[in-house]
Amino acid sequence: MKKVVSLIALMLVVTSITAQEINWVSLEEAVELQKKNPKKIMIDAYTNWCGPCKMLDKNTFQKKDVADYVNKYYYAVKFNAEGNETINFKGNTFSNPGYNPANANRRNSQHELSAYFSVRSYPTILFLDEKGEFLSPVIGYKTPQQLEVYLKLFKENAHTSMKTQEDFSAYYSAFKPEFSN
Repeated sequence: MKKVVSLIALMLVVTSITAQEINWVSLEEAVELQKKNPKKIMIDAYTNWCGPCKMLDKNTFQKKDVADYVNKYYYAVKFNAEGNETINFKGNTFSNPGYNPANANRRNSQHELSAYFSVRSYPTILFLDEKGEFLSPVIGYKTPQQLEVYLKLFKENAHTSMKTQEDFSAYYSAFKPEFSN
């Protein structure tokens, strides 16, 4: 019995070292936090049925490099893009009037906030500036190093000097990732 307990304790320690937690908050909380300590907002627009969304959670968001960086420089919001949550943002109330509880883990109707941000596929990571203004979507599953490009691009405000797709391509090509995959 002692060996089993020791083995379980060791597994918990190893898991806590390798898996990190992003400090997820609601969009309303993120906007309130911005008033005291301005940071950009990263919104993970996901659905319950989306396989790549689950991979993003497991393979990217739980990596120490990603979690540490996001927690330090962003307010992170997890948003079910087909969920039933009522969200107040920029003086508007967003809900999902077509939500069907029977489809909670299957395709459901699109949340009004998803439509507001023009989310059309999942996962989509939305970036907002320190005033809650929309910057850009990043569509699809991303590895830690692929996400790192965007996290640093927006954190460093490098996007403000980009006028063309070629500017982004040059930034992307020159980017040296530091996160482990």
